[in-house]
Amino acid sequence: MKNELHIVGGGMAGSEAAWQAAQRGLNVVLHEMRPEVETFAHKTGKLGEMVCSNSFRSDDDEQNAVGLLHWEMRAAGGLIISTAGEYRLPAGGALAVDREAFADAITAKLTALDTVRVSHEEVTELPDQGQWIFATGPLTSARLGQAIQAETGADALAFFDAIAPIVYAESIDMEKAWLQSRYDKGETEDEQKAYVNCPMDRDQYEAFIDALLAADKTEFHEGETAGYFDGCLPIEVMAERGRETLRHGPMKPVGLTNPHQPDVKPHAVVQLRRDNALGTLFNIVGFQTKMKYGAQADVFRMIPGLAEARFARLGGIHRNTFLNSPTLLDAQMRLRSRPNIRFAGQITGVEGYVESSAMGLLAGRMAAAELLGTPLPEVPQDSAHGALIHHITGGAEAKTFQPMNVNFGLFRPVDGLKGGRRGRKDRYKAYTDRAKAAWSAWLDAQRTA
Repeated sequence: MKNELHIVGGGMAGSEAAWQAAQRGLNVVLHEMRPEVETFAHKTGKLGEMVCSNSFRSDDDEQNAVGLLHWEMRAAGGLIISTAGEYRLPAGGALAVDREAFADAITAKLTALDTVRVSHEEVTELPDQGQWIFATGPLTSARLGQAIQAETGADALAFFDAIAPIVYAESIDMEKAWLQSRYDKGETEDEQKAYVNCPMDRDQYEAFIDALLAADKTEFHEGETAGYFDGCLPIEVMAERGRETLRHGPMKPVGLTNPHQPDVKPHAVVQLRRDNALGTLFNIVGFQTKMKYGAQADVFRMIPGLAEARFARLGGIHRNTFLNSPTLLDAQMRLRSRPNIRFAGQITGVEGYVESSAMGLLAGRMAAAELLGTPLPEVPQDSAHGALIHHITGGAEAKTFQPMNVNFGLFRPVDGLKGGRRGRKDRYKAYTDRAKAAWSAWLDAQRTA
């Protein structure tokens, strides 16, 4: 069919790419293998299913690169970020959502479009004909992975991604835990009390670390290596790096006061974040793990307030595949050896729901521009989208390429501003002001073309 685009993968990137392409008049076939072919982490066949955290992270568009990416996607009519806003949950300064309602809405919005057809089957080859976007994410099927390997002539890089457990709220002992966002962030009381906090004294923390280190862990299959992405390390791997690592990471006690013992400073604090609109489920923040299920329950129940915890989902671990994009993709996210094929999302080497959605947004617009014969202006490097795509398509060092979250370290310096911590606030505001202007101009150029 004329002006038809095929997209493989119905996660964040694929759903966003389909939406962007359809809004520009393309006919889209969205190929999603679930539920016909299942993955370790997914539970449904819905589009936009969240499999790890339910958070899109910071929504601060002036001092945070992730929040800036939110702003840019909203300005571009992004499906993922606008739907997240509709189903947001209290989470301090973060954008967290009710994951089930969110996936239901993404599925409904895409299937309601006459120009989008969802086809549930596994795609196992790289097609020679037609325009395609592969947004198969970190859990690309084995057969498709083999086809990609055969085409690129290089081994796909891989690391292991770990999933945090989810606890039933009613099983948390609130006589030991309390509700508070770090530094009381948020405009409303709900936002300021978005997290459950479980305090530990020094002895409890030391015993917890001992248990983590001694717990039974998931074994890797022969030939697999544990090259973790640093932004999603299992807690036991962090503990192995030093006994104080967790206390300065997900268990840091700063910005929190225990109302049960206001004069006692906790040595460490475990935080749980609401996972659904009803407030019946909470996920343990930063507690990705590769411990075996029995060990998880024993170790996590050592946390004050979770002695009687019941788990809606225990943590897990899965293989996460991504391309060496700096060597394989051009500036339009096309596979150099097969320019009819684009890649988008986590398989390109970005990390996180937000970054994946952003790359889907760009891929969808780029494919539409190519099929419709309407040249797309170059994505401005000073925008958050531009900083990311520049990094994965050439800015990164190919030999050491690893998945990357958006961060201000990817942005070109602003002349005349101080470096270091003292100048950080002014520097970040300058980055975001410059990015918004560049992104707005890029969008305006497309409207007038």
